[in-house]
Amino acid sequence: MTIKGSCCCGGVRFELFEPPLMMGTCHCSRCRKAGSGVYAYVRAEAFHWLAGRDLVVRYQPRPPMRFNRSFCRRCGTSLGDPDSGRILAIAASCLDDDPGVRVAFEEYGPDAPPWEKPA
Repeated sequence: MTIKGSCCCGGVRFELFEPPLMMGTCHCSRCRKAGSGVYAYVRAEAFHWLAGRDLVVRYQPRPPMRFNRSFCRRCGTSLGDPDSGRILAIAASCLDDDPGVRVAFEEYGPDAPPWEKPA
């Protein structure tokens, strides 16, 4: 099973060789502002760049914040953090194929803005 992923302009492309371990939603202001709040967590060994590695820009926040963010330099698509270590946090919005997992948890629920809740 291969799951493809890409940015909006198609310059950054990757594939996963296995389904994500889990998927979760973060409602904190940082995730909302970074353009992604749903992440698929993938083993590093299951991730492979196909194209556009040179287009990826990484933002490292000041401590005490720790979660880095990566973006396509050309179109600005939030990619999550595909260089984070043993377990990668990939923005689920970049997955082109059904990953076979669904959101299993939420973080910072009280921080969700009122417009994020269904009417």
